[in-house]
Amino acid sequence: MPDRRSRSVDVPRDVDLRLPRAPGVIRRFWARHPLFADILIALVALTLSIGPATRALPPGQGGSATALPSPVVLAAAVIAAAALLLRRRFPVAVAVVATLAAAAMMLAPSPGSAPLLMIAVYAVPVYRSTRVAWICWAGAGAALIVLATAGVLFGGAAPADVSNIVITNLGSSLIGVLVGINVGNRKRYVEAIIDRSRQLLVERDQQAQLAAAAERARIAREMHDIVSHSLTVVVALAEGATATDDPVRARRATAQISDTARDALREMRAMLGVLRDGAPDAPLAVVDGDPIAASVAAARRAGFPVTVQLSGAYPKPAPVRRALARIVQESLTNAMRHAPQSTGIDVAIATTASATTVTVSNDGVTGSPNVGGYGLRGLRERADHVGGTLEAGPAEGGRWRVHARLPLGQPPSPTREDR
Repeated sequence: MPDRRSRSVDVPRDVDLRLPRAPGVIRRFWARHPLFADILIALVALTLSIGPATRALPPGQGGSATALPSPVVLAAAVIAAAALLLRRRFPVAVAVVATLAAAAMMLAPSPGSAPLLMIAVYAVPVYRSTRVAWICWAGAGAALIVLATAGVLFGGAAPADVSNIVITNLGSSLIGVLVGINVGNRKRYVEAIIDRSRQLLVERDQQAQLAAAAERARIAREMHDIVSHSLTVVVALAEGATATDDPVRARRATAQISDTARDALREMRAMLGVLRDGAPDAPLAVVDGDPIAASVAAARRAGFPVTVQLSGAYPKPAPVRRALARIVQESLTNAMRHAPQSTGIDVAIATTASATTVTVSNDGVTGSPNVGGYGLRGLRERADHVGGTLEAGPAEGGRWRVHARLPLGQPPSPTREDR
């Protein structure tokens, strides 16, 4: 049985995130049947409005019989109750109608009060805002006070009855506003949480798609570098072994083909390790040793004259060192592939305190150069990954030149490619 105490310690409680409780059975029922809820509330409000306005007749006028409310009270109650059916869509207009109905009941021959105004102003903060709710409540209170004063001064209304009705309406409507503010804030809070959750789901899917696309591009770039370079060297060695009549040189070329193929398989196993379960942090390629020297040696074994001029040490940051190695490797691969009759491939690497620059140039280019291939695109992506720049194109004397500048400043955040 799992230890509940350890699980509570491992997952700390976030006191700043106050999630709402799940709605109960009654709240779910009201949420699913809003029209039924509105009709029920309107009928209850109408009953509470008409009931207190009915009065018993005096003994000489029918004994214990009751008299119906005055037509003014009845009409005001019915109109306000009917307006409550629209309180979700037009809460401010319904509050105005309820205020007029409360004033009509207050100034009627048989004055009385009803919960119509309380229900109407309750809907304002729920479906509009707190600021509008306070404005409606203050406006309703001011209107009732003004009309009550006018009724006392010019209509002969009893001051005690009118003042009691005004106080009752103001108090009940204040309660309605406060409850509505609480319910409205909770409603908007839940809606904000749901909206944020939906945004997070969309962002998560988008981030997953971007990460998958970046991973595919990264693996494709590594596959291109490894396979292209190794196969180019293998093809050159195989052609040399086929063309020579010396069995010793042919065996030496065959052995070099075997070594090159083993190195390519080793790098591919390391790279594809990221796709295996249980090895999410496996590096895409090996960065130990001197990969630049290995690439130069492979090109020389294939019969291409390569000269290397090194000024300063290799860069220390792993991302820059990896980008430098791949730029040299791909440049040599392109030279061997597109300039098979090259008489010289020059590699110049210079490292200063701020940046490392590398220039690879060769002659013997045949045909029109392709500046939009996957190899050059991958080199530009590598240079851009470390904040550098890369230029590739024809140079003077019919040569082809690749020049890159890789800054040694603040490196980007490490990824699995850099580990």
